[in-house]
Amino acid sequence: MDNNSGRPCSIAATLSIVGDRWALLAVREVALGNHRFSEIVRNTGAPRDRLAARLKTLVAEGVLEQREYQQSPSRSDYHLTEAGRELVPVLNMLRTWGDKWVVEQPPLTLSHHGHVIRPRVVCETCGEPVLEGEVDMTSNLADWDVAGPVVVSE
Repeated sequence: MDNNSGRPCSIAATLSIVGDRWALLAVREVALGNHRFSEIVRNTGAPRDRLAARLKTLVAEGVLEQREYQQSPSRSDYHLTEAGRELVPVLNMLRTWGDKWVVEQPPLTLSHHGHVIRPRVVCETCGEPVLEGEVDMTSNLADWDVAGPVVVSE
């Protein structure tokens, strides 16, 4: 096992796709209904070349899909795939954290049936809120436990 690669982790694997600032901001813009490159670059402030590279990766990884909206010349815009739509609650949690800990005045308010949305994690099986001290973790890898790599003494 390569100890330099760190813990095998779904978070690390996800960040390899969407961990760049411009990638998540591009997903945010598409989720907000801005589908064209010009709209995404305007609203993210990303350098055009970096944004183009991130969009290409997001399409290749199945987070976004391109849809042709004009044939001559050929032009496409961007839409969330199922995987991309499943990132929206993650963005909402990041927004909530940022509203509390980073910005003085939240720049955007999300509402649902007239009340402000305050996202939380709820167990899909039982419907109860998931609280930090109530989560059990089990490693699914033979050579790792929750604390780190398993050291086999000889």
